[in-house]
Amino acid sequence: MKIEISARRREAQGTGASRRLRSSGKVPGIVYGGDREPVNIELDHKELFQHLRNEAFHASILTLKLDAAAEPVLLRAFNMHPFKSQVQHVDFQRVSKDRKIHMKVPLHFVNAEKSPGVKEQGGVANHVINDIDITCLPDDLPEFIQVDMGEMTVGHSIHVRDLMFPQGVEPVLHRGENPVVATIIVPALVTEEEETAAAEAVPAPSEVPTTEQAVPAEKTEEAAAGDKAAAKGGEKAEKKEKK
Repeated sequence: MKIEISARRREAQGTGASRRLRSSGKVPGIVYGGDREPVNIELDHKELFQHLRNEAFHASILTLKLDAAAEPVLLRAFNMHPFKSQVQHVDFQRVSKDRKIHMKVPLHFVNAEKSPGVKEQGGVANHVINDIDITCLPDDLPEFIQVDMGEMTVGHSIHVRDLMFPQGVEPVLHRGENPVVATIIVPALVTEEEETAAAEAVPAPSEVPTTEQAVPAEKTEEAAAGDKAAAKGGEKAEKKEKK
């Protein structure tokens, strides 16, 4: 997919200039790399924002139209406002056809619903990672890498080295590294037997003695009578002392 985006050279620099630029519906940015000096640029916010919502824009060779020229670039970074849907800054890198690039591209998972693990064993697809680092020449850059889950069963995993990469494309891995990409898992369910056992382990409310149940009514009445007698005895003693 060929994606083009227009830009203009940005003369004013600094925080104040960038703030005024954003207020006017523009986005400050920079394009760097190759054998040329970095160039400060400005782009239309609406156009850039729409492009950023396109997955291919993040993993494709883009055509940046700057002044009267056009050059191939990669989107390398962009900053968003903390709570507004506003792009604060964007970075592009020039690319050369004869130099390999290092990119992160998305993974597209297919056929999970047709797999034995989902259809026959009641499992669900689990995507462990959603993108992958690759290296290739610019002309070989894929928009995505496909992950076919059609033959997976419960407990089976697909690793990075199991994937089919287009010609000229290689995953970026350290020695001996082979991360898991996807699995089929069974959701944890509580069986009826487990629920019954849990219910039997907890005593019923009627079986738990309360304070009133633990003290017989007879003893409660005796204790009350004793308290009254003690109170009368105390009153008589006070009267004798006064006499």
